Parts: sequence; structure tokens; C-alpha cells
Amino acid sequence: MSTAFTATQVIDRPAGTVWQMLTDWHRAPDWMSGVDSVTPDGDTTLRFVARKRERTSEITALRPGESITLTSVQGGVRADYTYSVEPVGTTTRTTLVADVTTTPLWRPIAPALRALIRRTDGGQLDALKRLVESE
Repeated sequence: MSTAFTATQVIDRPAGTVWQMLTDWHRAPDWMSGVDSVTPDGDTTLRFVARKRERTSEITALRPGESITLTSVQGGVRADYTYSVEPVGTTTRTTLVADVTTTPLWRPIAPALRALIRRTDGGQLDALKRLVESE
């Protein structure tokens, strides 16, 4: 099993509004815990500063207005974060699936890594909801 967690949140705003905030990378620190900055670098690369360390993510899948997958690879660990938005009347169902895969060397600690990611990032959609609904 590679899924660290799946989170769903209904946001009381239209899908276009939620998508706009979700993909406004300069605002990401407002809802991504531990992230100090996100800077686009070209069309598919994002540079994060998180906990005073620079990281890079690639946009590996994109359906504009519907879903985006951000993939980070560090050493033998790959994390895929897939965000999706779905209109539900005048609200939006937003889902985040975080998958973490490892090379064989990292497999013994993979469950602990998934638990850490769940604790660290599991509240992103709650924070996104608060941000979007406050604007």
C-alpha cells in the first residue's frame, strides 16, 4: 500500500474559485503547513522552501480546473500529491490523495514516512477551506 492518506473537504465556494487558490503558488504557504514559499520555475517545476530546506516538485499530471499532481523525489522516496476539485452545486468537493513509494532500501521505514506525511500534511484541505471561505 502506498497511500499515506486521502482527505476530502467541501468548500463553500465555486470550483473555479477553489482551483484558482489551489494553484496560486505564492499563496500556498497560507494553507500548506510548514511551507515558507513556493516559486514556479518554468511551466512544470515548483521550488519549495519548507522547514528551511529547498525542495523541488514537478507537475506530473494536470487537468486544468479539475486536478493536478505534484511529485517530489528525494533519495529513494517519491511522494505524489494529487489534488482534485469537483463542483457540487454551488460548493466544491476537494480531494487530496498523498501516495508515497520507496526504493527497497527505504521500505523498512516506509510506514513511518507515510504516518509522518499524514500528520504533517493531512490538514491541508482544512486550511485551504478556511482560506478560501475567508476571502
